[in-house]
Amino acid sequence: MAEKLFSPEEKDQIKAAIQSSEIRTSGEIQVHIENHCKANVLDRAAEVFETLKMYQTKDRNGVLFYLAVLDHKFAILGDAGINAVVPKDFWESTKEVMASHFRQGKFTQGLIEGIHLAGDQLGAHFPYDKTDDKNELSDEVSFG
Repeated sequence: MAEKLFSPEEKDQIKAAIQSSEIRTSGEIQVHIENHCKANVLDRAAEVFETLKMYQTKDRNGVLFYLAVLDHKFAILGDAGINAVVPKDFWESTKEVMASHFRQGKFTQGLIEGIHLAGDQLGAHFPYDKTDDKNELSDEVSFG
């Protein structure tokens, strides 16, 4: 189910949103989608964050968008670097924007909007440095 939630074109749109956000920042964004989340959604997102080695970014500025589609759960998890600089309610307000799209069945649009909001914060606090920046993590949507 998770892999069938998005068409190839929608996966490309999500990847393009990640790339257009990352081109303005040294930060990294990843999307991981599974069918089920048996644990607390933030605990599971933290496990995925670790599995994807998102903590290995130079400035600790990775952001994970985690969705468990059949259980209707999702989380946004930022690493220590980005969490230290975003407004206190930023992740929660971003989740609300995404949830409003998800409730209408617009999963691609919700993810894209969340990715752009995270990208704006990453760009503001961790601007792109062409002399030193490299794409540290995959831009492809991953499935569990």
